[in-house]
Amino acid sequence: MKRIALGVQYDGTAWNGYQKQPDKHTVQDRLEIALEKFARVALSTTCAGRTDTGVHALEQVIHFDTELTRDKQSWVRGVNAFLPDSIAVRWAHELPVLPEHEFHARFSAFARTYHYVLFNNPVRSPLLVGRAGWTFRPLDVALMREAAQCLVGTHDFSAFRSSQCQAKTPVKLMHAVDVRRHGEVIVFTVRASAFLHHMVRNLIGSLIYVGQGRHTPAWLRDVLEGRDRGEAAPTFMPDGLYLAKIDYDPKWGLPQDATSPLPWF
Repeated sequence: MKRIALGVQYDGTAWNGYQKQPDKHTVQDRLEIALEKFARVALSTTCAGRTDTGVHALEQVIHFDTELTRDKQSWVRGVNAFLPDSIAVRWAHELPVLPEHEFHARFSAFARTYHYVLFNNPVRSPLLVGRAGWTFRPLDVALMREAAQCLVGTHDFSAFRSSQCQAKTPVKLMHAVDVRRHGEVIVFTVRASAFLHHMVRNLIGSLIYVGQGRHTPAWLRDVLEGRDRGEAAPTFMPDGLYLAKIDYDPKWGLPQDATSPLPWF
């Protein structure tokens, strides 16, 4: 028995999220259909982190177990031959299955990084629909950076948690939050041990409130400490959200992209 890890990239615009659903119109459904067509046997997959409808992935990591013997490029090219243009396997890596010491796409991960791309211009751009969020009011990046610092560290993120969240605890370790402007595009980068359902989009909405001057940076700390979802900003649109990178121990030897770059930066 072998455990195969795959690095998967996708444009989530047309998909109903990553996780399987009865309508079968999800990234996982299409990926498993492609795997079955290539391997000629059904293969059940596990991912590092589920993404919602409209959310993209620069590098999702999945694993599955199989008795089949294929070289790495065969998994990549063979599965991609059965995938739509919006989904692609970028790399494959074989790992041993050892009960006492085995790789797991979700449980072996110790951090996740997301980018949120925001177009900040008085007029929307048709070219960025589905690829970036948009707000027409001017944003003060310095104020958003100042506000974001309160998020770093171990906190109860209940104020930014969806009511549908199934996580066992709202306490997460936020390693870093970065806000950078590239002309009319602002990129938010957040890295944490794990994220709650809608947590990134709820944080982005609240940071935008600060950037617009609707609230001071201190307001975000009050919201965080208050743990009341009703006090934070509404959930922001999914269009600009990208699962960028999953961090694992180097011992697994996964051929991941070290920089998790956005396609246009």
